[in-house]
Amino acid sequence: MPRDRKKKNRVSLCKFLKSEVTRSYFLQQYEERYEFKREQIYTFMKIPREVEKLIGYGFFQVVDAFLFIFTFLPLRFVLAVWAFLTRPLLIAVGLRRQQGDGHWLKPSEIIDMMKGLIIIITCFFLSYIDTSMLYHVVKSQSIIKLYMFYNMLEVGDKLMSSFGQDTLDALHWTATEPRKKKRQHLGTLPHFFLATVYVFLHGILILFQTTVLNVAINSSNKALLTVMMSNNFVELKGSVFKKFDRNNLLQVACSDIRERFHYCVLLLLVTVQTMKEFGWNENQLWVLLPDCILVLVAELFVDWVKHAFITRFNEIPVEIYREYTLTLAYDLISSKQKYAFSDHSDMVSHRMGFISLPLAALTARILLQSVRLTGTGAWLLVAAAYLALATFRVLNTIVILGKACDLIEAESAPPPSTVASPASAAAAVAEVRSRCVSECDPAADSSLTEPYNVFREFSPPATAATGEEPDCSCAHGDGRCESPAAPTPVSTVGT
Repeated sequence: MPRDRKKKNRVSLCKFLKSEVTRSYFLQQYEERYEFKREQIYTFMKIPREVEKLIGYGFFQVVDAFLFIFTFLPLRFVLAVWAFLTRPLLIAVGLRRQQGDGHWLKPSEIIDMMKGLIIIITCFFLSYIDTSMLYHVVKSQSIIKLYMFYNMLEVGDKLMSSFGQDTLDALHWTATEPRKKKRQHLGTLPHFFLATVYVFLHGILILFQTTVLNVAINSSNKALLTVMMSNNFVELKGSVFKKFDRNNLLQVACSDIRERFHYCVLLLLVTVQTMKEFGWNENQLWVLLPDCILVLVAELFVDWVKHAFITRFNEIPVEIYREYTLTLAYDLISSKQKYAFSDHSDMVSHRMGFISLPLAALTARILLQSVRLTGTGAWLLVAAAYLALATFRVLNTIVILGKACDLIEAESAPPPSTVASPASAAAAVAEVRSRCVSECDPAADSSLTEPYNVFREFSPPATAATGEEPDCSCAHGDGRCESPAAPTPVSTVGT
């Protein structure tokens, strides 16, 4: 019997080969697992389109903030200077009252005047730097030195951007702080001097970046340009294999928006400098264009791959990019109100880390050096260019504002098939009650114990089933504490 059993359990080579060829699979046993893998692939393929939607919308917001420096800030600066010269006389003769904070000018006028003075002073000092000598000094260095130098400039640019907005915010608050308060600062002039020094140093750093990129593009040996483009792929190693949550991914996306616009402006400045050296020869433009497009395409490809793998490894849904776009839309809407918290350019600086003053000062300096203004025709051309920029900026603002309104309306509007119920009405009232109570007693707010969500402060207010948010009323007289009454559920009988 044991021998017969062994003979029965033996597997011949023919049976083994037959089983290998004819063996079937039963994938239905792991249906959920394979469906999840398929959804991951679909999400991976959707990422480039969703990322470009977000970066495209943010890119035009950065364009709006940058063009403001060249279009409307000069007008606001002139009006602020005129108010600074004439308003004391009007107050002295009694034709105008002084503001309650002790300042002659409004806070917006003070900030506009200081921004204009900082740009003028920075352009004046940047005009003494010989870019031709700087170009030849950089060109004489080896490729490895330039590669290391360019990486150091990128790190320095990011560090100075994070420091610069704090410097400008400190200047704005110091200059507009009510005089009735006890002085707890160094004074407006020291802060103004510090902000001017920062903008000048940051402008020099961007000038070095432009020069290195100019050498890489115009060099007969394209090795430096290849090495600089390969540096983008090193960025993948530092980003893809890290743990990211939703808030950190928003910071990465905003950094990508700022970096893409920064590259576009640097390539524009390189093109202007090169065309000036070749006497504005049209043929040289077609020589530069392929390299510039190659740099931008490499940047796009790296962004797509980076976000695709970050969302894959951290299991972040693709819908998160729509929430990021909605966050940028709320930033834009809040900055366009009559009494906004700050200017839109400052909002862009806070959200994306883009400081417009150093880049604008350097752009103005290079354009003034590259284009000679002689004769009436040249000044008419400048006026036409100004009108074209102002028109484009107005149209761009209208488009991004309209897009922001569409996004917010689509987010806040309830689905057409949604039917109001007592449970949903009670949930809406509970959320409003929690928000009302938390304003008076933060300890009573249960949401403070949860992880911070960047979208909570930008989300539209919860609405009850009637579509209207209940009012808060309390003994304080300002509607902070007392819980609102529950709204009457909407009846669905007969609908």
